[in-house]
Amino acid sequence: MTAEPMTATGGRQPVRTRSQAERRRKIVKTAAALASRGGVEAMQMRTVAERAGVALGTLYRYFPSKMDLVVAVVDEELDLLQNSISRRPPHGATPAERAMEVLTRATRGLMREPELTEALIRALMLTEIPVGFGDRMTRMLLHAATGEEEISVQDPRWALGRALASAWVMEMIELLRGRSNPEEIHNRLETAAARLIDF
Repeated sequence: MTAEPMTATGGRQPVRTRSQAERRRKIVKTAAALASRGGVEAMQMRTVAERAGVALGTLYRYFPSKMDLVVAVVDEELDLLQNSISRRPPHGATPAERAMEVLTRATRGLMREPELTEALIRALMLTEIPVGFGDRMTRMLLHAATGEEEISVQDPRWALGRALASAWVMEMIELLRGRSNPEEIHNRLETAAARLIDF
């Protein structure tokens, strides 16, 4: 059975079989566990393959580089957040409050694994591989705020949502480096949400 093929940009094509999906998920979880204990440096491809119980060649067919694997781990974390939001939609009274609830949940989720979060953010800042992290966060924020399924990047609200998502990423970096505490960050993001998500 062949492994799941990759696209030219490093993204994955739709999973063909359940066993391929399970194999891929196991690889990603193994990589995340290694990164949570030793950073991205611990995500050596040979080690990931051994811990996940797959051949090194199979791992490279799923993920041509370590950075492709880092991006997959980030996608997995975003999937968890998106599933949480789908199960329990934000219930704030205003668009800004609903967007802020998404950021609060995202922060709590990331801070459960601070070493993993720091490693992933650091890696994403250095990669040249296209990463949809900012766009996905923006979509989640705008969906929570407006209730609309999809907002075009040409819509003026997109830029506002993206600005808030970017502010959140920078605040996470400050928190992980010990330069701010959670209360300070929450207050700043709450102010930013009130100004930006004023639909």
